[in-house]
Amino acid sequence: MAPLVPARVSARTSAPWAPDHRFPTSDGTALHVLDTGPRDSPVTTVLIHGWTLDHTSWDLVAPALPGRVLRYDHRGHGRSAASSVDGSTIARCADDLAELIAARVPTGRIVFAGHSMGGMTLMALAEQHPGLLDRVAGIVFVNTSSGGLSGSTLGLPGVLGRAFVAGEAASNRRLAKLRRAQLSQRTGVLRPGLRWLLFGKRPSWRDVASTAAMVGRCNPVAMVAFRASIDAHDRVKALKQFAGIPTVVLAGGSDRLTPLRHARLVADEVPHAELVIYPGAGHMLPLERSAEVTAHITALL
Repeated sequence: MAPLVPARVSARTSAPWAPDHRFPTSDGTALHVLDTGPRDSPVTTVLIHGWTLDHTSWDLVAPALPGRVLRYDHRGHGRSAASSVDGSTIARCADDLAELIAARVPTGRIVFAGHSMGGMTLMALAEQHPGLLDRVAGIVFVNTSSGGLSGSTLGLPGVLGRAFVAGEAASNRRLAKLRRAQLSQRTGVLRPGLRWLLFGKRPSWRDVASTAAMVGRCNPVAMVAFRASIDAHDRVKALKQFAGIPTVVLAGGSDRLTPLRHARLVADEVPHAELVIYPGAGHMLPLERSAEVTAHITALL
């Protein structure tokens, strides 16, 4: 499939904020929302970002999509309000998404694209709000998983893997005590580790830097709490709800966070889903393979 946009289109700059960029959820948590394109579009694309990221992870994709595009920051992420530990779950994110759709896109068809925890949120949406799927014209799962991520060693063998798991637990305890501003100040230190963890071969340093900045905008308490929710995530059965909806599963061949076996399982469990693997790419396909991700979403529109 030919790329529809240059690889670096609209790099690092989102469209101007819509006047109604704050959306209060039912528990009072205000989400930051970016709603662009004509409101009377017959199909709305909804882009859902991953854990510790924010809506700017779609900055190389959203501007090239036709029609209306809705994206937002999960609670505790980006410009959205902080969330309690109890409210920082994938299940709550699915409720937030359902409420946002009911308020902002009450009619018309929808194409969803979910990256990492965004894809998990879509699985929880199917589980908790199956009636919404009647309006869905297409689904794109990007670098995501239906479960089995607890205790992941990122492919590190033996003692190295066990040391990583122990080190992550200790790191999470320290992170939970930080303030968001303190975390933001440490993003420069995070870049080498994020490059290894999230990216494949020869990533753009701009992409690494922008990803570190996103992590720096995440609320530390929410970051740690969502990690626990990701560990508990098990929604293989929910994938059957997507039967009959055109579905594409995109995966990076060098993804350490959600390795290929997770993408293959999702594709196997969703009837007639298409699996596309990008050799050499990592966990950040919306940045690493933005043109290709854009093309797949546009094809469903």
